[in-house]
Amino acid sequence: MRVVIAGGHGKIAKLLERELAGRGDTAVGLIRNPDHAAALRAAGAQPVVCDLEHTDVDTVAAHLAGADAVVFAAGAGPGSGAARKDTVDRAAAVLLADAAQAAGVRRYLLVSSMGVDAPPSPGRDEVWAAYLAAKKAAEQDVTGRDLDVTVLRPGRLTDDEPVGRITLDRHAPAGPVTRADVARVLLALLYAPGSAGLTLELVGGETPIADAVAAVAR
Repeated sequence: MRVVIAGGHGKIAKLLERELAGRGDTAVGLIRNPDHAAALRAAGAQPVVCDLEHTDVDTVAAHLAGADAVVFAAGAGPGSGAARKDTVDRAAAVLLADAAQAAGVRRYLLVSSMGVDAPPSPGRDEVWAAYLAAKKAAEQDVTGRDLDVTVLRPGRLTDDEPVGRITLDRHAPAGPVTRADVARVLLALLYAPGSAGLTLELVGGETPIADAVAAVAR
């Protein structure tokens, strides 16, 4: 399987790249900063410099040629303001969907966030609210297309060692989940075509990843 990952230098993306490479799959990571190319190669991925905030559909579509799936794992990141939450977390996800359709790539996994259906009250945390609004808008746009989309909404992310046991459902209680487990769930979803059309929330739990994915993808 050839998988193109937007936000290829992110923590979840690099973990997913290692998982894909370990299976013998091809991971292609879209990165903004060429200095990050070595880190992607170390993860077993092919780096492609492509700034999704400053490019066009045709350019991105060319990078998707021959792909079996795309994963949107990009984010504006800590310290960015509300404006970049929109240009990255929403607009870049939409651009990737445009490019996927242009390139004939149907499978699209979107990494979103728990909490998008209940953003904070105005004035409490404007940047966090902008982030959730951007993620929700991306979900609405991408899931409305003729693509095989799975939306994954992780809970609070940690850098702990993977547990391998999760709760994965349309609605899950708030809680943490390791980034390593998120990457392993994304890998399992890529191989579970029955998960297309689903929006799933993910936190740590008691069910092995393979069993949890199989249960929702029936």
